[in-house]
Amino acid sequence: MAGVIVYGFPVSTFVNIVRLVLTEKGVPFTFCDLESEMGSPRHLTLHPFNRVPILDHDGFVLYETSAIAAYVDEAFDGPPLQPVDPRARARMNRWISSLNNYYYPYIAYHLSHERLIYPVLGIAPDEKVVAAALPKIAIGLDVMENDLDPGRKFLVNDQPTLADFFMLPTMTSLSLTPEGQQMLNDKPRIAAWRAAMEALPSVMAVRAMVMPHLGKPVEHARRWVVDHRPRY
Repeated sequence: MAGVIVYGFPVSTFVNIVRLVLTEKGVPFTFCDLESEMGSPRHLTLHPFNRVPILDHDGFVLYETSAIAAYVDEAFDGPPLQPVDPRARARMNRWISSLNNYYYPYIAYHLSHERLIYPVLGIAPDEKVVAAALPKIAIGLDVMENDLDPGRKFLVNDQPTLADFFMLPTMTSLSLTPEGQQMLNDKPRIAAWRAAMEALPSVMAVRAMVMPHLGKPVEHARRWVVDHRPRY
């Protein structure tokens, strides 16, 4: 098998989406930590928009998580992660789009950064940012809770799809915050979905990769206060 390299930093939500998809597909890969090189010429050569992740598959370099995940699913053997049925695939893509546009921005940029990332760097949280996010997060959790069917194990059907692997890291991040823990307490369907996901060997393997890095400073995140932090 040709070599696969994933570039990023260890606690990145979108990096871990890619690692989850690769692991679920059974694709061996090498992880290249760019934490100390974020924004460097080498990084910008790989990703001109100064983001992660980046995938290198035997010299084919690809950025943007949605593109990477679809490519991995279609380029490698392993369990298919995109439904064939057009309506099921549309529901999968709706969840991915919702994650990118509604869940991730408020859970990560607003809440998780203020509660988990900045304090470790000695940066005081902005409570206005947190307060603005909570009603938006509540709407998202209600939508997810209502959409999950007790007779259906995962978001789209009884097998995990790309939608589940996109959603999981953000929901895990939410669960690490005090506000998130409280908001998730009365969401039994989300809890059942999380339990089903966390029982997957691929999820356990990637979680083991991430755990040693949780709670450690993300040094390049000092710049996020300027170019990522919402203003209220």
